[in-house]
Amino acid sequence: MKTSILCCTLIIMFVLPFPFDEETKISGLLYTDDQPVELILKNGKIVKVNPLGASVKKPITYIAPGLIDVQINGYMGVDFSGPDLTVEGVRKATKALWKAGVTSYFPTVITSDIELIKKNFRILAEAKKDPEIGSSIAGFHLEGPYISPIAGFRGAHLEKYIKTPNWEEFQEIQKAAEGHIKLITLAPELEGAISFIKICVASGVTVSLGHHNGSAEQVELAVAAGAKMATHLGNGCANEINRHYNPLWPQLSNDAITASIIADGFHLTKEEVRTFYKAKGLEKTILVSDALDLAGLPPGEYVRGERTLLLTPNVVKLPKENVLAGAASPISKCIEVVMDFTECSLKDAVQMASTNPAEMFDLHQLGKVEEGKRADLICFTFEDNKIVIERTIISGKLVYDKE
Repeated sequence: MKTSILCCTLIIMFVLPFPFDEETKISGLLYTDDQPVELILKNGKIVKVNPLGASVKKPITYIAPGLIDVQINGYMGVDFSGPDLTVEGVRKATKALWKAGVTSYFPTVITSDIELIKKNFRILAEAKKDPEIGSSIAGFHLEGPYISPIAGFRGAHLEKYIKTPNWEEFQEIQKAAEGHIKLITLAPELEGAISFIKICVASGVTVSLGHHNGSAEQVELAVAAGAKMATHLGNGCANEINRHYNPLWPQLSNDAITASIIADGFHLTKEEVRTFYKAKGLEKTILVSDALDLAGLPPGEYVRGERTLLLTPNVVKLPKENVLAGAASPISKCIEVVMDFTECSLKDAVQMASTNPAEMFDLHQLGKVEEGKRADLICFTFEDNKIVIERTIISGKLVYDKE
């Protein structure tokens, strides 16, 4: 039997690319307990997790499940909502995300002209068929256009394209996406939203509340209709809100809602992240990047469609509206920040960035390092408390090697 070996420690300075169907061994520190292990991979799966004895020199590289980002608007200049999206662009963004440790993601299309939304979902559906990158595109996220038109709550979404929920229209969008829209973000206070949520959930689409100014009663009705997430809680919200009656408390206090948060260190304060984490707990928190296509590009001003965006080293802004437009960092940054802000363990941070989204969206083969799971893995080190991705593996294949 042929065997190829990939050692995730930095002691061995060479890598042998390995085929899908051959047995491959990977060693490193398991992210859950810092203990050295050897993983045996074959036919794209983890077939064995072997603890290594105390006599083995302890490696410095961690092994964890690949990161799963269910809200990412683009990357390295590729805008999933832009007019110039191509399959080749999706390939470029996907491969760049591999370098950041993202092995599965939901390309997110935001509020715009309905025909453009349908066009871009057709392109994404075609990209999902690509044998090289398709397995990394786990589903699609439609953020809008059924959101609040009120300034602040609509965030960076253009008001002229915002509308009330329309099931026939959404069916057309879903048809263009070839049924791959797995997540939709909407505002529960809009006319017809509650009945729309019920139909969406019945069709297998997860409904998340976001960019809204829903009351406690409206949030409760939405949850009763089947909504079970809050999109980037604390963002997509007006700068000034009533201290008692606002969208935050009903979502924080409702145990049926899982909150996604952008823990990049700029979208939310340390105190917000700590409070949200304490209120929702480990099981009900999902990290998302909300990265824009500008993520990974040099800082500066960029024209995107009808507006000018300012990319800083840390975040993307709309200078004219004085609001954040999106993130400039991949989800690995959120792992660093949430560990710093909440003092949670690496195990817990990875759970929020991989295990929890896998469970929320029934991605049963992903999100854990366990025997029988698909071998979507990342090998990484910490340098000055920053994650450095050394290697990324998808379905047992090496797709990125830092060396």
